[in-house]
Amino acid sequence: MNLNIWQIIALGLLQGFTELFPISSLGHTVIIPALFGWGDLVRNESFLPLIVALHLGTSIALVAYFWRDWLQVVKVLFKSIKEGEVKRGTDEWVSWLIIIGCIPAGLIGVFLESPLKQLFASPLIAATFLVVNGSLLFLGDVLRKRAEGDAQSLSPKEREARFRPLSSLTWKDAVVVGLGQSLALIPGISRSGASMVAGLGVRLNYEDAARFSFLLGTPLIGAAALLEVPQLRGQPISTLELVLVGMVLAGVAAYLSTKFLMKYFETGRLLPFAFYCWAAGLAALVLFLTVFSGRG
Repeated sequence: MNLNIWQIIALGLLQGFTELFPISSLGHTVIIPALFGWGDLVRNESFLPLIVALHLGTSIALVAYFWRDWLQVVKVLFKSIKEGEVKRGTDEWVSWLIIIGCIPAGLIGVFLESPLKQLFASPLIAATFLVVNGSLLFLGDVLRKRAEGDAQSLSPKEREARFRPLSSLTWKDAVVVGLGQSLALIPGISRSGASMVAGLGVRLNYEDAARFSFLLGTPLIGAAALLEVPQLRGQPISTLELVLVGMVLAGVAAYLSTKFLMKYFETGRLLPFAFYCWAAGLAALVLFLTVFSGRG
């Protein structure tokens, strides 16, 4: 695999920033190399393991940021298993919601691995679904804003019943959010964006939807790394050193992104990200269908 320092810097920062922002890291890592003419790199069989390694850097950053949450998850899981009882509305229940929410994407990823990898090789498909991702974010934001507007006329008790805390979700709600997350197996669809929209759909607020989305992503990214990263064996030491640099950059960028977004979603919305996805996706489509197709 012919990989240079500038490519790994670009890919590492790209992965770190776009994984948590709801704009599809996978879509960007398919589109950007195509725009820069890194065809030999993208077509290499080690490119996917490389991208997954960068995802691992992101996952480590998420564990570092949410370490208290994950420590609590481990503790309460052992406690609930030991006691043989799980009560809804508790920390134990939130821990099980995370596990349940990871199941749909895990199963779909295993059973549809081959066709999904073929989608990974198409920047045109990634650009198309980036536009679709923008529409998904827009729809989720508009429906949520309408619900909030309707809630203004409600009493505090009725409003509280309409917008729920994370611990109040049922296992079916967790499956719904997990199915939303599984859409991100298609390049161009954002994992955090799709799962956040699903979280808003089950009446979480923006902050809880973002937190649940980020917690759900960590186990899946780690599992994918265990499957794909070993395929980098056999690469020259110099290449592996570059991959390590990319992982560090991705981790730092992801940590900063998470810190910013958790603050942003206290009051912010998905709408700006929808506009970005529309603009970036349409621009990429125009380039691929005109300039680059003409060169071919």
